[in-house]
Amino acid sequence: MESKRLLWLTLVPLFTALITVGAYIRIPTPFIPITFQVFFVILTGLLLGPKMAVYSTLVYLLLGLFGIPVFTEGGGFSYIFKPTFGYIIGFVFGSFVTGTLSFRKNDKYPSFKRMVMAFLLGVLTIYLFGVTYFLFVAKAVLNLPLTVSAILTYGFLMVIPGDLITGVIAVLIAKRLNPILKIR
Repeated sequence: MESKRLLWLTLVPLFTALITVGAYIRIPTPFIPITFQVFFVILTGLLLGPKMAVYSTLVYLLLGLFGIPVFTEGGGFSYIFKPTFGYIIGFVFGSFVTGTLSFRKNDKYPSFKRMVMAFLLGVLTIYLFGVTYFLFVAKAVLNLPLTVSAILTYGFLMVIPGDLITGVIAVLIAKRLNPILKIR
């Protein structure tokens, strides 16, 4: 029991820090920069399971809202008015989906196929929240003259290829690290 607590106290902040680092590894594009946050969020779900993954991403979200500059463009409560904040909300749910689908009680370690499916559905969850929020904030709050087509182009089509590539890399890393970490 004590070793499980130590594992939690070590891995949750570690993966929160990795997601933060991922925010600063970025390729600028119009409206939504390509970052490595999704890579680390997916890796968090694949390695830590749903509960610890949600805690890691939730701590990340709360740190940013409390003003610690962990988000791509800083932090603070006003960040909720940024069109990209929906992706950050999506991190919590995407890590949960990825962790839930890759962790099964009776299996020692997930198969490659199951981890790929978990990562794909986790990424889709992130984008569902991200694009929906982007659309709402761009139109209702910021009154930006963007069409739904433009929002889908900038908020999904331009950035999804990078997340799909890094997601496969996350699956390959998780396949190697799961037996070492022995969280299951």
